[in-house]
Amino acid sequence: MTVDLDESRLAVLRHPDLRRYLSARFIASVATQVQTVAVGWQVFSVSGDPFDLGLVALSQFLPFILLILPAGHVADVYDRRRVQTATYVVLAICAAALLALAMIGADDLAPVFGVMVLFGVARAFNQPTGQALLPNIAPPGTFPQAVALHSSLGQVATIAGPALGGAMVLLGVGAAYALSLGLLVLGVILVAGLRGGGRAEASREPVSWTTLLSGITFVRSRPVVLGSISLDLFAVLFGGATALLPIYAGDVLDVGPVGLGVMRAAPAIGAAILAAALTVRPLRRHVGRWMFGGVAAFGVATIVFGLSNSFALSLGALVVMGAGDMVSVYIRHLLVQLETPDEIRGRVSAVNSVFIGASNELGEFESGLTASWWGVVPAVVVGGAATVAVAAAWTRLFPVIWRLDRFPASPTDRSAVTRG
Repeated sequence: MTVDLDESRLAVLRHPDLRRYLSARFIASVATQVQTVAVGWQVFSVSGDPFDLGLVALSQFLPFILLILPAGHVADVYDRRRVQTATYVVLAICAAALLALAMIGADDLAPVFGVMVLFGVARAFNQPTGQALLPNIAPPGTFPQAVALHSSLGQVATIAGPALGGAMVLLGVGAAYALSLGLLVLGVILVAGLRGGGRAEASREPVSWTTLLSGITFVRSRPVVLGSISLDLFAVLFGGATALLPIYAGDVLDVGPVGLGVMRAAPAIGAAILAAALTVRPLRRHVGRWMFGGVAAFGVATIVFGLSNSFALSLGALVVMGAGDMVSVYIRHLLVQLETPDEIRGRVSAVNSVFIGASNELGEFESGLTASWWGVVPAVVVGGAATVAVAAAWTRLFPVIWRLDRFPASPTDRSAVTRG
């Protein structure tokens, strides 16, 4: 039987549960971006101390790191739809609490930090549960398109959310928090309406060190999973030029705060365009080489950006960096989800989340440290060269990925074949 390619590409949008899931994730992402802008503005307006902005980030990051592995276990032993709904409810409670604090004009920042701790707790449970839930919802044959569309929407939220948050803050932080609350309530309604994706066979596996660390054990035993996750970790760790964008905007390119905003958006634009292209035309062959090519392109573009004195060339390099990173993220996400049995997908997603968080946080630290040692331009150029070197080294350390031609069959596809 011949399948109409145009119809198959649109199938991802025809599935009601998938539309609800993707819409909820997009709405929640925009809401949290708006909230982040408002919290930063409020905290700095009250205290005027940059250290307090660091405390905002720390208050979210610590509960995330402490709870991410137990959260993966929860995602594997309970109905992921209910866990996801619960996390959205907690996120909405956080927005409501921030709105209440803004309305009463509270000058004490301690309650704000407390709310952000609760926000970090919700994020710890939301992230692995959401990643593990997507394969349960995606109908057979649509998982690659679903991942690409999810990534594309995430990048659009990354661009639109801060801009919308800044516009709302002009009306007052209360307006921003009210918008965030409204969006999150809509997200709760959408997630609560999911009909599929439940896992009646989910076990009530007791919590132990063995179960908590089973995700790490699985990743270590699968070269494809370990190689793809670690490749992304070290590529972002060495190639974190975005942390130095304020210096480039002020001292190297002399484009000011407006140029800084444009440069911050450029990688997300490149990633969104590439993700949209992958939604229409998913990768089917030479998967491993595409993954290494994306990382290498990211590294080369980082070098070009580091050496550039032209604003236009720098923007182009940042767009290519975002596109190259999206290729790697898209393939890694598919490989991790398709290689992982459903019963431990939450715990493996938690490990993946730790790697992503570590690469982003440590990458920014590494960029700042090397820039203080060698100067800004050498730090970015060396970081880009190190990223290319990592890609080359990983082709030797993980030849199974380099030789990988096609993605593994998704669990839903395998079950369909078995039933047939």
